[in-house]
Amino acid sequence: MEIQPRPFYYRLSMTLLMLLLIAITLFYGSDIIIPFAFATLLSILLVPLNNFLERKKASRPTAIFTSLFISFLIIFGIIYFLSIQILAFLDDMPIIKERVNELIHGLQRWLHQRFGLSMSEQTNYIETAKDSSSGMLGDTFLSITDILLGLTLLPIYAFLILYYRDMLKNFIIAVFKEGNRAVVEEVLRESRGVVQNYMVGLLIEMAIIAVINFIGFAIIGIEYTIFLAVFAALLNLIPYIGMLIASIFCCIVTLTTSEDTTDAIWTVVVLWIVQFFDNNIIMPRVVGSKVKINAMITILGVLIGGALCGIPGMFLSIPGIAILKVIFERVDDLKPWGMLLSDDITSNQPGRIYSRVARLRKKPPLKS
Repeated sequence: MEIQPRPFYYRLSMTLLMLLLIAITLFYGSDIIIPFAFATLLSILLVPLNNFLERKKASRPTAIFTSLFISFLIIFGIIYFLSIQILAFLDDMPIIKERVNELIHGLQRWLHQRFGLSMSEQTNYIETAKDSSSGMLGDTFLSITDILLGLTLLPIYAFLILYYRDMLKNFIIAVFKEGNRAVVEEVLRESRGVVQNYMVGLLIEMAIIAVINFIGFAIIGIEYTIFLAVFAALLNLIPYIGMLIASIFCCIVTLTTSEDTTDAIWTVVVLWIVQFFDNNIIMPRVVGSKVKINAMITILGVLIGGALCGIPGMFLSIPGIAILKVIFERVDDLKPWGMLLSDDITSNQPGRIYSRVARLRKKPPLKS
């Protein structure tokens, strides 16, 4: 007896229901999922080093411990460098606060002259804002606690993932039918390659952006050149939104530390020029063409990741979407979704779109 295909409304309802369940799981289970996801990314990055050490006759636990030690040595070196810059910034905080008060008083005078708001009314608005922001201190403390907990779990998760990576790979292969082994192995290999190229490319890109920012800020002659250059490069890891936040922060710091207000304008100009070259030259050449996701899906993924899991979700959204794209292009019924994630620009002619789907369908399907 031939099985009739499910109607479209049924498949659409199931798809929407699955997306809803995934969103709920990410929102309420982010404390568990986020550290495990970062550990997975770290493990994927360390697999080549682990394989190299094991080929040199090192035992698997020794190879894993050595690679984790090297990676965390680099991470803590970066944190130590940033801590020195932050401490130098905090040493001048009293002067910065005095400058901020001067700017606030100047803004209050301008509001009084322009809109007729009295000083008492403006003071009431400021006090109300302070009361609402004071409630954020507890959330900030909880966020710091979550970060420390995540840093504690990260090496443990990474060690276990690397130690049991063969078992995990065999489990994923065993979930699917026996005839799909080659396809599943290819999906795993492509996914690992995408993540490795993306992460290594991001690190190289961050270093290049930090150097260019430093040169630009040094030419302007603003304070805290190294701190602002590295901070903007770190925020640039968050696509599109990160540079906007960095521009606002660097502009405010420059306004409070420089006597010339045009320095703040030039700071923003430098950041956006660097962003232009990054989007059009550095990112395509350094990160490479492995992660081909169109800008619309990238922005939506970053916003959705931030809404569900905060800033870590923004960072994890891009490699997550890249892995989904690899899977979608291998699953017969999901190949149109892979086309939606791709940055392959086609015309609006139906023939061109169908030809794109047809090319995707030539790849071997993956059936559960």
